[in-house]
Amino acid sequence: MNLVIVESPTKAKTISRFLGGDFKVESSFGHIRDLPKSQLGIDVDGDFEPKYIVPLKAKKTVTNLKKLSAKAKRVILASDEDREGEAISWHLIKALGLEDSKAVIERIAFHEITKEAILSALENPRDLNMAMVDAQQARRVLDRLVGYKLSPFLWKKVAKGLSAGRVQSVAVRLIVEREREILKFKPDEYWTIEADLLTQKKERLLARLSKIDGATVDKLAIKAGDQAGRILAELEGAEYKVAAVDQKPVKRSAPKPFTTSTLQQTANRWFGFSAKQTMMLAQQLYEGVATPGYGQVGLITYMRTDSLNLSEKFLAEARDYLSSALGEKYSLTSARRFKTKSKGAQEAHEAIRPTDASRAPEAIKDSLNPNQYKLYKLIWQRALGSQMPDAELLATEIDIDAAKAGATKYQFRSTGQVLKFDGYLKIYPEKSSELELPAVSRDERLDLEKLNRDQHFTKPPARYSDAGLVKALERFGIGRPSTYAPTIATIEARNYVNRDEGKKLAPTEIAFTVNDLLVEHFPEIVDFEFTANMENNLDRIAEGSTEWQPVIREFYQPFSAHLETKYAEVQKSDIMPEIKTEEICDKCGSPMIVKTGRYGKFLACSNFPACRNIKSMGADGKPAEKSEKIKELEEKYKDEVCEKCGSPMTVKNGRFGPFLGCSNYPKCKNIKNISDNGSSTGITCPVCGQGEIVQKRSRRGIFYACNRYPDCKTSFSSKPTGEKCPDCGSLLVETKDGVKCSSKTCEYKK
Repeated sequence: MNLVIVESPTKAKTISRFLGGDFKVESSFGHIRDLPKSQLGIDVDGDFEPKYIVPLKAKKTVTNLKKLSAKAKRVILASDEDREGEAISWHLIKALGLEDSKAVIERIAFHEITKEAILSALENPRDLNMAMVDAQQARRVLDRLVGYKLSPFLWKKVAKGLSAGRVQSVAVRLIVEREREILKFKPDEYWTIEADLLTQKKERLLARLSKIDGATVDKLAIKAGDQAGRILAELEGAEYKVAAVDQKPVKRSAPKPFTTSTLQQTANRWFGFSAKQTMMLAQQLYEGVATPGYGQVGLITYMRTDSLNLSEKFLAEARDYLSSALGEKYSLTSARRFKTKSKGAQEAHEAIRPTDASRAPEAIKDSLNPNQYKLYKLIWQRALGSQMPDAELLATEIDIDAAKAGATKYQFRSTGQVLKFDGYLKIYPEKSSELELPAVSRDERLDLEKLNRDQHFTKPPARYSDAGLVKALERFGIGRPSTYAPTIATIEARNYVNRDEGKKLAPTEIAFTVNDLLVEHFPEIVDFEFTANMENNLDRIAEGSTEWQPVIREFYQPFSAHLETKYAEVQKSDIMPEIKTEEICDKCGSPMIVKTGRYGKFLACSNFPACRNIKSMGADGKPAEKSEKIKELEEKYKDEVCEKCGSPMTVKNGRFGPFLGCSNYPKCKNIKNISDNGSSTGITCPVCGQGEIVQKRSRRGIFYACNRYPDCKTSFSSKPTGEKCPDCGSLLVETKDGVKCSSKTCEYKK
């Protein structure tokens, strides 16, 4: 038996279709070894060796894989071909004891999950790349040292629950600095003057004032309405005549195929997808989707890459498809190849592309959910578009003199462009403004219909979107393809940023505090150049040109000494001063003070820890008024008693809504879900038979669970219908793809 081990069950399912009965494909469900959560897990006094453990959730998987590998003649490690994938293979060797196994151990790599790619990889196994493993270890160790050493400092000096990270803190700094630019921005007023003209053929022509006495009118040249008014007065009675017509052909270059960062940026701009959402969808397309005529197959190549290379196979497929589907004029006589300019380009060796150029999006639309379809179509369009001719346009400029005897000379300009040949735009329709101007000749007189003056104000720089932040991180050389999405997800989960109404990243109050502390006292942690240089060091480790321990030592020793100094030097009262208020604690009569926690400012009793009373604070600095819903809940649960200690239960409002908490906190930490916090479904829990399935909300969104939690931990990610599966008896749930069985091992669909 040949045992193939991959990271995910979907990937295993896809690959198993391509192999014979003498192969067994199993999933490791991601990493099977990691650093312990409860301790640092790194020998800082020695050579920084990590102390890996097998997490509880992975023990069953390890036991199963050990049994299978003991029976196998060959153990084939088929994790992704990037640093993390290489590290997963190495951890499998260590955890399963494969070094002492009698089986042949092979490492295979591929960039797409297709039959041809898998069979080719099996014929060409390679050795484990320990340089890539060391680079991933170095990143993990470095991030653990920063996170586990610096985060407790923030807990002590700022607020509990905060975190710092080597890349996340730099991302927060970018967002905070942009917000400060916005806050200090002062808009400038400016005016534009536009002439609404008619040609001799009575065709409309709009032109904007561009020159005064031969000098170009800059954007902010007309600063006030009265200045614009004087110009309009001077133009009264002027005659308008065409001074020049300039037409020239221009080309719009075909786009480069996607890398990780450009895919995240474009999906964010076109569809509003977050970086995390884009990578989740791309992972699904890469690992395989069941499609008619193709079966379960990977639809795109590996999605964590900074390479622009396209395989010869794809280039040939693209030419054949474009020639047959669109005609010869839409294909190139020789393939277009792109050079990767990214510093230290690594990860996979190809750009992101469809695994089959002829697999048009419409042909598999019914096999994909709406978001999968959008992303696949985007990747397909971009990859095919990169192998199409440039778009050809005709750009036109018309200069118009406004003449009046003895007056200032004014000139207006109208610009437009007309698409002459769509080229790659036939498949990849980028947004473009096409304005066709009427045909005019030099010295042609024009009739003025109306002169318009419009007031404008300059706008502040926009907040970062996911696309903008990824672009900035890439520009500074911070992070790599595999880190962009997790970085944004982390700072959002840690409450350093919120999404505004436009889904842009807005820093929270605590983000300003933590950023300013780090900039002042740990400047190297949030320094762009320092962080970029560290990424370059990791690249050199991956290339095998340097050892990983010296890189860690060079960072950690001065960092550790500096941290120790700052513990004594920095006082919490200087960073988080407690502000006195006129509010009186309703529990003990002591004055209330303003404190700042992880989720912002709140009112707390100054008699802490004897009295632990806290209250939400409104924008005016006074206790926030209770909503009608909270008042109703307090009335409803006024007689509720804690079943653990007998104290009264009180209604509290948390990040995910109201809940019941014991009034004897912190001696008793009992909490209970409030059914009003979620909608009742009227469905009896199928596991305990006593509780009811209710709608709940977490940081990941809405889910459905038994209201007897924690006694019963039954939960569903999708809404149950109340019907049972005819095949296995589990509840059916509503999904984007229709009603299906909630059991992961059952494939029933209604």
